[in-house]
Order: sequence, then C-alpha cells, then structure tokens
Amino acid sequence: MDLNSASTVVLQVLTQATSQDTAVLKPAEEQLKQWETQPGFYSVLLNIFTNHSLDVNVRWLAVLYFKNGIDRYWRRVAPHALSEEEKTSLRAGLITNFNEPVNQIATQISVLIAKVARVDCPRQWPELIPTLVESVKVQDDLQQHRALLTFYHVTKTLASKRLAADRKLFYDLTSSIYSFACSLWNHHTDTFLQQICTGDEAAAANSLERTLLSLKVLRKLTVHGFVEPHWNAEVMGFLHAVFERLKQFLECSRSIRAESICRDRLEKTIILFTKVLLDFLDQHPFSFTALIQRSLEFSVSYVFTEAGEGVVFEQFIVQCMNLIKMIVKNYAYKPSKNIEDSSPETLEAHKIKTAFFTYPTLMEICRRLVTHYFLLTKEELTMWEEDPESFTVEETGGDSWKYSLRPCTEVLFIDIFHEYNQTLTPVLLEMVHSLQGSTNMENTNAILIKDAVYNAVGLAAYELFDSVDFDQWFKNQLLAELQVSHDRYKPIRRRVIWLIGQWISVKFKSDLRPVLYEAIRNLLQDRDLVSVLFFLNVCLPVDDFEFRTDQFLPYLESMFTLLFQLLQEVTQCDTKMHVLHVLSCVIERVNMQIRPYVGCLVQYLPLLWKQSEEHNMLRCAILTTLIHLVQGLGADSKNLYPFLLPVIQLSTDVSQPPHVYLLEDGLELWLVTLENSPCLTPELLRIFQNMSALLELSSENLKNCFKIINAYIFLSSSEFLQMYAADLCRSFCELLKDITTEGQVQVLKVVENVLKVNPVLGPQMFQPLLPSVFRGIIDGERYPVVMSTYLGIMGRVLLQNARFFSLLLSQMACELGQEVDQILGNMIEVWVDRMDNITQPERRKLSALALLSLLPSLN
Repeated sequence: MDLNSASTVVLQVLTQATSQDTAVLKPAEEQLKQWETQPGFYSVLLNIFTNHSLDVNVRWLAVLYFKNGIDRYWRRVAPHALSEEEKTSLRAGLITNFNEPVNQIATQISVLIAKVARVDCPRQWPELIPTLVESVKVQDDLQQHRALLTFYHVTKTLASKRLAADRKLFYDLTSSIYSFACSLWNHHTDTFLQQICTGDEAAAANSLERTLLSLKVLRKLTVHGFVEPHWNAEVMGFLHAVFERLKQFLECSRSIRAESICRDRLEKTIILFTKVLLDFLDQHPFSFTALIQRSLEFSVSYVFTEAGEGVVFEQFIVQCMNLIKMIVKNYAYKPSKNIEDSSPETLEAHKIKTAFFTYPTLMEICRRLVTHYFLLTKEELTMWEEDPESFTVEETGGDSWKYSLRPCTEVLFIDIFHEYNQTLTPVLLEMVHSLQGSTNMENTNAILIKDAVYNAVGLAAYELFDSVDFDQWFKNQLLAELQVSHDRYKPIRRRVIWLIGQWISVKFKSDLRPVLYEAIRNLLQDRDLVSVLFFLNVCLPVDDFEFRTDQFLPYLESMFTLLFQLLQEVTQCDTKMHVLHVLSCVIERVNMQIRPYVGCLVQYLPLLWKQSEEHNMLRCAILTTLIHLVQGLGADSKNLYPFLLPVIQLSTDVSQPPHVYLLEDGLELWLVTLENSPCLTPELLRIFQNMSALLELSSENLKNCFKIINAYIFLSSSEFLQMYAADLCRSFCELLKDITTEGQVQVLKVVENVLKVNPVLGPQMFQPLLPSVFRGIIDGERYPVVMSTYLGIMGRVLLQNARFFSLLLSQMACELGQEVDQILGNMIEVWVDRMDNITQPERRKLSALALLSLLPSLN
C-alpha cells in the first residue's frame, strides 16, 4: 500500500466508518477489514491518528484499528504478520512526539505502545524506555504528561508478564530505572505540596496528576520488579516514605474544598498509597515484616483514634482496615504449633504482631468497631424503611467486604475476634451484660448500640460457643424483644431474628424450635418484611439437621400460606429466590403432607416463570421448587403437566440459550416427573426428542440422561422403543467410540434393561450394538465391570431369544472368517473363565442359566 496515494482513500473510508448511516457505515467497515492484512495499512493509520488537524472521531477510529491490529498481526508467528521493516518504522513513529491534545486518544496511544512493548521490549525496541525517561524530563506540560502516561502503561504491561525469562527482563529494567522513578515521584509530590501551600489549585491539580502517574509506575516496579525487595535500600526507603507522604496528603485534604478539582485526585492518590502497601504485603509478606509495626500504628491511629477525625474518608478507612486484616490473617506470620518448625522470618513477624496487639489496643479496636462502625447510619435506617428488600440483599450478599465500609468492618471484626478470642470474649460479654433488660424507646442511640452489640455477638457465634448460654438468653431476653411491637424497636427486632439465624446452627436446643416457629409466624403476620428477610437470608427454618417434622406440622399451613404471600409481595429476584428456597425446603421436609396447601403455589408458578424470562437464576430456583413439588405430590403431579412439561422441554433443549443455566435442574425435574408418573403420556413421550442432542454433549449430565432413558424403558418400553430405539442406538454407537469406562457401563446397562423388559424386540432394536459386545467377550475385555455387563447382555439374548442368538453367531462367524462352532467354543471358554468378574448374584444366576440353556442343543 503506497502511503501517499493510500492516505486519502483510507481517510475517506474511516470518515464513512464514523457515519451513523448503516448504508454508509457497513461497506466502510468491510473495506477496512479487507485492508487489515495489507502491507502499509498501519503506517497510514499512524499518519492519520497523529495528524491533529483531522476530525477527532476519525483519529479515534484509526487508533482503535491500529490497536486491534497489534493483537492480531504484530507477532512474527501470526497469520498475515506485519513485516519487520514496517514494524521498525511504526515503532519509531509511535515515540517521535508525545503531544496528543485529546485525552482519550492519548490514553489509547499509550495502551497500544504498551501492547507493542509487551512483544518487542527490550530486545526489538531497546530505545523505548530511554526515550520515555528523557521525555518525562521535558518542561512542556503536555509532552511530560503524555510521556508519563505512556511510561505507566508500558510498566504496567511489562510487569504483568509471568514467564521466567520475562520476569528476569523486568527485574533488569526495574534496577535500571528505579532511582529515576523515585526521584520523579518525589519531584512531582514536592511540587504539588508547594503549590497547595501557595493556594495555586490549578497548577496543583496538574502536578497531582503527574504525582499519581509516577506513583502508579513505582507501584508496579516495587511490587513486581524485585525478587527480595527488602535487601534494596531504595525500595524500603520508598515504602517508609509512603507513610510520611500519606500523612502530608491527609493533612492537605483539610485545606482543599470538597468541590475542588483537586479533591477527587487527592483521594485517588491517597488510596493508591494504601494499594502500594497492600500489594507489597500480598506479594512479599516477609519483605513487609519491617513495615508491620508502622502499618499497624498508622492504620489503627487514623481509624480507631481521634487522629483521623476530619481527615479520613470512607474508602481510606476501608483500605486501612484491609491492611490490618491482611496482617492479622497472614499465614506467613503464623508460627507452627511446633515452634521449631517455624522460620525465623515468621517468628519475627509474629513477635511484632504480639507486641502491638496488647489488651488495651485490642479492647479499643473491638469497642470502636462495635460502638462506632457497626452503628446503623441515618441513610441505612431510611433505606430500611423505604426499600427493605435492597437493604437486606446489600447487607447479606456479595464480595463487598474489600470495598464497602460496613462489610469491611464486619470482616475485620470476625478476623480479629478469631485471632484474639481469649482476650476479646470478656470485652464483648461485658458489652452484652450492660444491655440486659428493656431499652428506652426514646433513646435512639441506645437502640443503635444494642443493635451493634447483637450484630457482634452474631458474627462471633462460633467463637462464643463455650461462653454464651444461648438457649437461656433466647428464653429470658431475646424472645421478649421479638414481641415488642413499638415502631422504634424495629431495628432490634430485626437484629434479634438475624442473631437467632446466626446461632441456630451453632447452639440452639431443638425443644425451642416450636417457640421460634411461633415468633417467625408472628413476624410474617405483622408484615415485618426486613425481619423476615434477614432471617431467611441467614437461616432457613427447615434447612438444618435439627429439624423435626412433627414440631413443624402444627405451623405448616399458616407458615406456608404466609411465605407464599411473601413470595407474591417481594419484587427483587434475589428475594424471590430466597423465599422460593425456603418453600422448597418446607416441601422437601414434609413431603406428602404438603398436598393440601400447595394449590396457591401451583397456580402462581406459571406466572412467576413467565415473569422471570430474563432472570435465569430465578428460573433455576423455580425448577428446584418444582422438583420438590413433584416429589411431594407423587402421582398427582400429572395435573401439573400443562405447565411442567413445557418447562422441562425448554430447560433441556440445547438449541435454546437458557439451557446453559437450566439444564442440570431441568434434567433432575424431568427424572422426578418420570419417577412419579402413573403412565407414559404422549406429551411426556414427545419431550424425549431433546435427548439425542444431550447425548451428543457428553457432559457431566450424562448420568442423569441414562437415568431418564431407563425411566422411560421401565414406564412403557414398547411405545417408547418403537418411537426412539433407532435414534438411541445411533447415539449409543457414537458414544461408545469415545467415552470413559464408567460411561460405557452406563450405556450397556440401558441396553441390558431394554433386553430385560422387552426380550423379543430388544435384540432387534439394538442389533447394531451387539456385535461389539460379542467381540468384547471373545477378545477378553480387560475391565471386569465392562466384561460383567457384556456377559449380562449376551446372557439375556441367549436365554430369552435363542433364535436371535443363532443369527448373531452366524453373523460374527462370517465377519471374523471362522466356523460357527469355533466362535461359540471361544465365547464359552472366555465366559466360563471370566465368571468371577460377575459379582452381582442376579447376573451370575443369569450367566449360569444361559450357559445351561446350550446343553439341550444338538451342537
């Protein structure tokens, strides 16, 4: 592609590709796709996106096509790979100047340079890093920023490579530029701090952006650029400096207005400081030992004392708590039970931790976590009133502990309590004892404190097993609190039911269950949605080992009705799934006794299924409920077929996208439907059309597929086999070519069952399979289980259909070019020799009778 003549044409097509008119857009995209493999195309793109006079949208598109081309054609081994000459020219052009005026395009250029660097740096592109280092020193603000942005993306990309040779190259690179990176960061940081002092916020914002980028570079170099970073004085000097800089930046935040352009970047930089420490601790726990004391002092000071008031913000608190948690939980810092087996580094780290976490420090952390961070905020109380479903889902779900304050504080409390439970148990019990008795309804703070303490006791349930007589506490205090109906007491009522949910699987006497069921029923009747949902989210009332049906039956009708009403009222998918799960558990546990009460649910499920078309996980919950419902209804489940069978059809149809989510539960529902069916209906027979495609999948669901096939065979073999035997036989022949030994046995067992229930037609229907069974016997199949199944199949053919056996014998003699007598003799010899492979009495008896049936013959 000639650059001069092509530039105009490519520019025109790129312009057309930015059009909103599909008639113009589509042909342009097709043309660009054809050019992707043309020599010179990427040189033209480079000329276009570096020409600042052109339309921004066209330049943006040119950058994207260039970036995608690197992924496809840059490596030498790629089909249609770029020539080395063109790549050399492109590399030179990419770093000629760093003056892109548009931020988004500048970022894309930096990313594509990093992509090239991942393949070529440093061997084919040794000048990249020196050029970047020189470019970040220039005085021009724009060039300096763009070079620094590229420097960061290149460093980030090279740091992510994991092969040993690549790691070695990155270590070498780091050692050569680390001093420069440190001095660059210090320079921009000092400049920012000076500009903040003089009140020049616009200049400070620019310097802060450079501080942030240079810190990002240092983070990658520090965490990934050294094998044993603690031996490098500059690395440890930088990490110690992080604490000083953090203090300076936190103090800066006092003087910067919330709406200032600097504020957001300042908080991002503060968080990045903490990420440097967290990443370093994660990757180099022993190198971090020298920082444990300072990290703990810093974090505890800002999060658990007055030092942080007015300067800390939520995400910073979360990061500090994560740092404490990672130090407390770190396995590298935990000595073995046998001290002599522990490394000196582990013992040193443990010694520092032990010296820091004294009784006064632990007590202060525990008290402040509970009485400060556990307190419900006004926003949370408002959300609880206005949107209880969202509040309970947010409170109980997800991996949010790393990012959100409330989950983070709770996880930190659990970890510290677990690590230092002997010290902290008396502290928490003292807090509980101080709250016994009724609480003043007018004292909102007292109610919130009680809620927080109960929260702590629930979180620490397993640790407090030997220290709390929960049964007595439930009878003497908690039960009474559940019955307080005052509006202001709602938080306590909700927390008490949650607390019981936490303890019920730890320590709760089964004799108290009826009282608990009564309390739950009252909550359901009072429409106290949050309380009920909190309980359902942590403890399903029948989903545990202590459940006794006789205790629950007096409450069955009312509880089932109220739960069903709750299912109709709630709107969020997660909540509906929780309620459905409870209903499923109830049905599963009481089994047939559910029949009088399920009419309303049976009528509602089709509507819910239709409404949940876009929510596959909710549909999975519906399938589970249907499984238990069919088992509970038994033969009466045939009344559900108009809804049930289309659900099974959709869930097990591999041509339908939802099958990815629904298949496993759909197969189980199909199986229990057959197991509880009084007869084989035409509709049940029709859905078997899905089976051929399922057998082709050869997935982990094959076992259930074979169970379903067997169920059809035993339910009505003649009808079923007349319609599907040929398809099944074809599928089985294909399966047997490439399947595990266990899978072969499953296939052969189906054939054996067919012969058992239909000895006349069975051998004819599965005739294509029988020669391989015959050959397996005379070849002396080495797997005993497979041989046993072969002999079972051949025994049934011989005993139940001697005429067919004679035909098969003649066929095999013809195929193998031997006499019938010789073939029969070989088979009998192997059969007698391998009788010990047959362990099942029924099969041994069958083989004996089959062999004996040969005696009256004239052979």
